[in-house]
Amino acid sequence: MMKSAPFKPLLLLVCLLSCSVNAATTNAPVAEPAVERHYHTKTPYQPQQAMSSYQLVPAGYTAVYTQMLARHGSRGLTGMKSDLAFYNLWSQAQKADALTDLGKELGPDILKLMQANFLLGYAVPGISKPGYGNETRQGIDEHTELARRMHERLTGLFQTASHVSADNASPRKILVLTSGKDRAVDSGYFFTQSLLRQQPGLQASIVYPASLTPREDKRPQSRQPGTDRFLLYFHKLSGTQDKVTDASDPLYPTYAASQAYQSYLKSRELQAQEAQILSQPSLATAAHAVLARLFHTGFITELEQGRIKAGNTGTYSFTSEDGKFSNQLTGDGETEIRSPVEAALALYELYSAASNMQVELARLSSGKFTAYMPSEQARVFAAADDAISFYSKGPGTVENADITFRMAGILLADFFRETDAIASGDLSHLAKLRFAHAEIMIPMASLLGIEGMSTQQPRSMLYQYSNNAWRGEQVAPMAANIQWDVYANKQGQTLVRMLYNERETAFRRDCDAARISPDSYFYDYGRLKNCYQQRISVLKN
Repeated sequence: MMKSAPFKPLLLLVCLLSCSVNAATTNAPVAEPAVERHYHTKTPYQPQQAMSSYQLVPAGYTAVYTQMLARHGSRGLTGMKSDLAFYNLWSQAQKADALTDLGKELGPDILKLMQANFLLGYAVPGISKPGYGNETRQGIDEHTELARRMHERLTGLFQTASHVSADNASPRKILVLTSGKDRAVDSGYFFTQSLLRQQPGLQASIVYPASLTPREDKRPQSRQPGTDRFLLYFHKLSGTQDKVTDASDPLYPTYAASQAYQSYLKSRELQAQEAQILSQPSLATAAHAVLARLFHTGFITELEQGRIKAGNTGTYSFTSEDGKFSNQLTGDGETEIRSPVEAALALYELYSAASNMQVELARLSSGKFTAYMPSEQARVFAAADDAISFYSKGPGTVENADITFRMAGILLADFFRETDAIASGDLSHLAKLRFAHAEIMIPMASLLGIEGMSTQQPRSMLYQYSNNAWRGEQVAPMAANIQWDVYANKQGQTLVRMLYNERETAFRRDCDAARISPDSYFYDYGRLKNCYQQRISVLKN
């Protein structure tokens, strides 16, 4: 990896037109302090259980199949938004001599964060287009290690890859599907490359299946093999790219559910809930506590009174250390900071993003962005982000039924369809690996009815940490994953065990009768499918 170039003082000036620096990268991540940091859904991935503590596979059963849904790994910021807006706010404070000693360090660190995002992925094999939104070294490692642990857990299964499949012509298949978005595609690439390092012979088994395509699509060739928006990007199905009007098309229910969900995102109800969340006194108190460490009181007062505001305007360019790659971007002006709460939430976004970029940001002058966001206040902002995600992506309200997760039915049906084939004796597929986003993981957890991840809230009671166990850092951290391992015995009986973020996890509580024993995480597949039959038939493809 390239060594870092020294930071150039020129970047301390506001770049109204453009500016240029060398890339700052390093080889060693900075260790996390032993304190809760509250990163919401930006939480870096950690497996939640050691394999050595998993329940033993029941006697007589062997692994015959596995499948997975995974969020992409740790990434940078998705666009030049909060970073540029906050930097412009900081610049105003600098000009007004309204910065504390700690505040003076923040501007250069924001520029380092921007610099890292502009050049993110440059010279990294497997990253096709450097810049904002790419996976970080941390994200690459998350999927690399996730694949390594899957292979370690199921070594015997992967060794069957060379067995001739049901069509008597090819090895067992490992299907790889992504949403088509760069960070999901790249996650799939790094995951499969890691599998191949464990077992090079798997290359012949890896297959990128055809995308689900509406009947009305006159250009199905535009849907690349291995990319599937209906399965893995169902929250944003568009009227131009994905439209389905034929009610007899198997994809129609998913398209209709996606459109209903997108309308809900624009609803007055959701806007009112978000306004209520952001107006909580605890949020204002935390915002003032954070900003007071960075800005003088008079500056914060002016921001509160509306005499100061800052948007993501201006043009910046950054060049890699070797001079071979440059990236220039101009802010779109759509992100604006007009209050202390908006300023603190923007800073919280940078703080959370920095947790995913520990390698790229290891040479920040303050050490890490944690210097600007005490844990006590980070928890308040994480709670606000969780509340917004709970209503916009998660279980939502009882009164709104399944509007936030109905569209995931097609994905759950796909999990069952794959397992049906195995249970019926068709072993042509060895594994199915799907790479997507938090907006896919969260509805899937709700639809599965996983305890702590699916409890809805009555409309009359605002989501709070005190009244609901739902937490973004548990449901959809970076590289979050759901894995179903399938086992069979010689008598043809089939069992399923679910891992959520590599922890043995129970299916919905009313499926407990499908467990092979009261405390077992192994479920009889036939009884499990019957338990979910109503849910999977709603949007069955």
